[in-house]
Amino acid sequence: GVSMLRVVLACALVQASVAFLQPASLFTAPSARVRAVTAVTMHGGKHLSAERKGELEDTAAAIATFGKGITACDEGPGTIGDRFEKVGIVNTEENRRLYRQMLFTNPVGADFLSAAILDPETIYQKSDDGVPFPELLCKQGIVPGVKPHLKVYTLPGTDGETVMQGLDSLNVRCKEYYEAGARFAKWRSPLTIGKDGKISELAIRTNMEDLARYALICQDEGLMPIVEPDISLVGDYDLETAIEVNVAVQAHLYKAMIDHGVYMEGATLKPNMVNPGKGCTKKYTAEEIGKATVTTLRRVMPCAMKGVNFLSGGQSLENAAARLNAINQAKGNSPWNLSFSWSQALQLPLLELCKKTPAGSALPLEEMSELLTAELKIAGAAARGEYTPKAGEGDPSRGDVELLTAELKIAGAAARGEYTPKAGQGDHMPAKGLSAV
Repeated sequence: GVSMLRVVLACALVQASVAFLQPASLFTAPSARVRAVTAVTMHGGKHLSAERKGELEDTAAAIATFGKGITACDEGPGTIGDRFEKVGIVNTEENRRLYRQMLFTNPVGADFLSAAILDPETIYQKSDDGVPFPELLCKQGIVPGVKPHLKVYTLPGTDGETVMQGLDSLNVRCKEYYEAGARFAKWRSPLTIGKDGKISELAIRTNMEDLARYALICQDEGLMPIVEPDISLVGDYDLETAIEVNVAVQAHLYKAMIDHGVYMEGATLKPNMVNPGKGCTKKYTAEEIGKATVTTLRRVMPCAMKGVNFLSGGQSLENAAARLNAINQAKGNSPWNLSFSWSQALQLPLLELCKKTPAGSALPLEEMSELLTAELKIAGAAARGEYTPKAGEGDPSRGDVELLTAELKIAGAAARGEYTPKAGQGDHMPAKGLSAV
């Protein structure tokens, strides 16, 4: 009996020694158990209160109102200043305020806009009557939001691939923006398809997981997150490649959001339309682009999300409207509201009006507002699938490719020393009165 007891004790001692010496990877480490519990606890925003979920979902639903879209006015003082300079407008805070006030007080704005994305500067500005812009928008039924991200950063060691900065202290900024009246946020992650027809796994993973973390933080602070994976039109990739890459990017995005515990019912997507690259020589119709865009969404996008607001991505208003119209006509029984979130497509034609007056003149606000009214009617019709484009509008063979061809001809002539610039082109003339940007 004593011998047997000694054997049992010896075996127990050996087992304990072996267990002690084994590497940690062979055990269920405490951190792994914590991660497993956290993933279950956070799934679908379980960490959020029912009240907070309701607020987020209500905001997403309001922005996804049929026939309405988003006006993206989130350019920083530097970006809008560059646009002002090109048309002879002095870049001052007051000019920026007056310009944004015109955008927010259009007589038909409430009929075609469900939301407005503001720059942090703009969210604290007021109308001539002293009404804060977020309050001014809310009174019209337009949800105010904000751009909380900072600047693009090139990832070292890559071929120019980038990531957006701004996750540090994001919760603090979101809290401040919520108190100022914002009810949603928008984060852009720019991506570029390489010459091999792909985006690197590093760039996709880094950007999509950043979008998921941003969305998680926003929801915790009460802001409904709009996630924007923005794939550039630069390149010569065809439409089939565009579908493949967009599916891969969005699939990673939704997986990352779910893994992070984002409440999907309280989030919105702002993607690019699925277009071929500007340098693609193969011709496609607006209808083919519409079908490709819907195909991409139907393959990966969660039904829990209520709306998709497409960016214009440098497209003209006419081309963007024709393509959005084709998207809605190809929509079928897809469950999402498919609309617009446009900046340049709406604003660049307004700024062109400034060229009619001498440099340094006041903004032609009344004329701008009249043109904006016509533009919003076009955008609203496209969001309903009721826009009637002119022949060829929306086809990449028209407009986008013609512009690229013209740009390439200019570049080629300059490289040969044969380009004849217009008077003043290339001169460095610092504008007086510009604020530091």
